[in-house]
Amino acid sequence: MRLTVLAAALSIAAPAAALAGPASNAVKFFYMPEVKFEADAKYRDRFTEPVTKLFDLNDQAQKNKPDEVPCIDFAPGLDAQDYDEKTVAKTLKLSEAVDGDSASVTVTLNLFPEGDDSKREMVWSLKKIDGKWKIADITSKTSGWTLSALECLAGQTPE
Repeated sequence: MRLTVLAAALSIAAPAAALAGPASNAVKFFYMPEVKFEADAKYRDRFTEPVTKLFDLNDQAQKNKPDEVPCIDFAPGLDAQDYDEKTVAKTLKLSEAVDGDSASVTVTLNLFPEGDDSKREMVWSLKKIDGKWKIADITSKTSGWTLSALECLAGQTPE
């Protein structure tokens, strides 16, 4: 009986805790309930510099050369173009490290049910701005790149 009451109390308290908005919730948004494309303009308010500069260049590339592939032609949070939605949801694990107004969230997941090359480890860097966690960068530990360091020349006109 006591366990049932405790479980019920925790289930009521859990949603309130989720609203507190730890850094990992800012990241989990891009994976659950479905994977979202980070560079989509409708999510821009969830990011901050330096990665917003790359997103601006990506927007310019799409505007200036709509028939060409933009700078970001993959899902940065997955380090991939192709994935199985159910496998991502089932294997998604997040761990958070907070240091004042900075945080890092390490994400591990599998893109597909089988294959060692489907494992991914991503590190999301966040900054707390006006009380909200905003994403400053994404790094692929699997492939060794950082989103803000990617070059995007497609939006610029040659001199």
